[in-house]
Amino acid sequence: MTADQAAQDYIDDMARARGYVLDYHKVMAAHDFEVLQAANELVTAAYLKPRLLDRTVKELIFITSLTVLKAPKGQIESHIRVALDLGLSAQEILEAIEIALPEAGVVAFQIGFDAWKSVVGATGLEPTVDVHDGGAVS
Repeated sequence: MTADQAAQDYIDDMARARGYVLDYHKVMAAHDFEVLQAANELVTAAYLKPRLLDRTVKELIFITSLTVLKAPKGQIESHIRVALDLGLSAQEILEAIEIALPEAGVVAFQIGFDAWKSVVGATGLEPTVDVHDGGAVS
């Protein structure tokens, strides 16, 4: 087996185990496979390996911590999709994201909220008043 094929097989295994792979996983597989493997072993031990917390709880923790850290939207979206695939409801995931509000503030919350909104297709209510006309009904 070539080194390229070993890296490809590893990425495929990661996708099956996690339910996603991130762009940096793909690039690291091609450019520093050894470090990708080392980093993934840590993730496997802490996140994927069955332990006391089940996978749904770990996903909610991941989503909340990524929101607090203001992670890239795509990374948060990946974990939201996994959480939904595991059977968590959109509302349960939103509650996990809302935990960021008192600890990390509105800006961090909005990053996680935007990812949630995109994945679940949430829409909002529009005002029925004209905000530019002193509140008159439009």
